Amino acid sequence: MFRAGIITVSDACFAGEREEKSGALAREMLAKAGYSIALFEIFPDERAQVAKRLAQICDGNEAELIVTTGGTGLSPRDWTPEATLDIAERRVPGISEAMRAYSMTKTSRAMFSRGVSVLRKQTLIVNLPGSPKAVQEYLECVLPPLKHGLEVMTGRAWNAQ
Repeated sequence: MFRAGIITVSDACFAGEREEKSGALAREMLAKAGYSIALFEIFPDERAQVAKRLAQICDGNEAELIVTTGGTGLSPRDWTPEATLDIAERRVPGISEAMRAYSMTKTSRAMFSRGVSVLRKQTLIVNLPGSPKAVQEYLECVLPPLKHGLEVMTGRAWNAQ
C-alpha cells in the first residue's frame, strides 16, 4: 500500500471563505484506489510556503505520492506548478500530458491547466486543477497506471517479480 498526501492550494479555502471540495474528492478517490492517506492539508497560494511543505513531505519520507489541487491555472495567484518545480529533482511530463489530453476530450478549457508532475527523493508529486470536475477527470485517467509507476520509483516492481 502506498501513502498519499493531498495538498489543496487555495487562498479562499485556507481562509475558510470557500468549502474545500477538490482535495476531499482526491482523498476519496485515492482511498478507494487503495492508498493510505498520510496527510490532507490546505495552504494559501504562496509559492515559497507550498514549495517548503512539499520538500518537507518528500525529504521526510511522509508519502510516496503527493497530489496537489488548485493553483494551476492562469490567475495571478496560481503558483503551484512553479512551487513544485522549485523543489523537483526530475520531471515526469507524461503524467500531466496524459491527464490534460484526457480532459481535453471533455472540455477545451483543459488547455489552461499548467500542472506538472515531478519526482523528489522517493515521492511523486502530481498537480491537479482546483475544480472537483477536473480532479475527477484527471484522477480517472492517471490512477490505473499510477501504481506501476510508484512500484518502479520505489524499487518494489523488481522485488515483486
